[in-house]
Amino acid sequence: MDRVRFGRALGFGARQAMKTLVTAVDAATAENPSAKRTISSSAQSAKTSANPTMANPSAAGPGRSAVQTAAKTVVQAREVQKGLKRGSRQFGAAVWRPFVRLSGVLWLEVSGVFFGLFALIALGYLWKLRGAWHGGAANAANHRSLMGAVAMLVLFGYFCVSNFVRARRRERQR
Repeated sequence: MDRVRFGRALGFGARQAMKTLVTAVDAATAENPSAKRTISSSAQSAKTSANPTMANPSAAGPGRSAVQTAAKTVVQAREVQKGLKRGSRQFGAAVWRPFVRLSGVLWLEVSGVFFGLFALIALGYLWKLRGAWHGGAANAANHRSLMGAVAMLVLFGYFCVSNFVRARRRERQR
């Protein structure tokens, strides 16, 4: 993943977290919306005749307005908490998914380099023992060492190449 795409992913998560934080601050500092009543006049007069304390909201007592304020605050806190969870989940997805993929690519490349080093060591032994190829029965020990070096070169060379191929595939996938 290139730096631009990683920066965009990181920036998206950070912007979402900041928007959630700004929304929470705005909700906490906003005026109480329950103070504005939009009850029709007929419903207001029916309530007034049924309960004389409802004609004057201040006559209902400070306990009733405190309960309404507390209820609104609880509702707002729950909304903020849901938004914060959603934002943190998106932030986690935007940051951790690329991080996991990039760390997997890096692991494949590093292990490929180590396999390549072992393959180079085997190539050095193969070069040193190249004369034992035609030696026959007289140099049986050198011939076995030569075959071991060939097997080591083939095995670790395959692991080296396959790790780099897998790293490129993983880097390009979305």
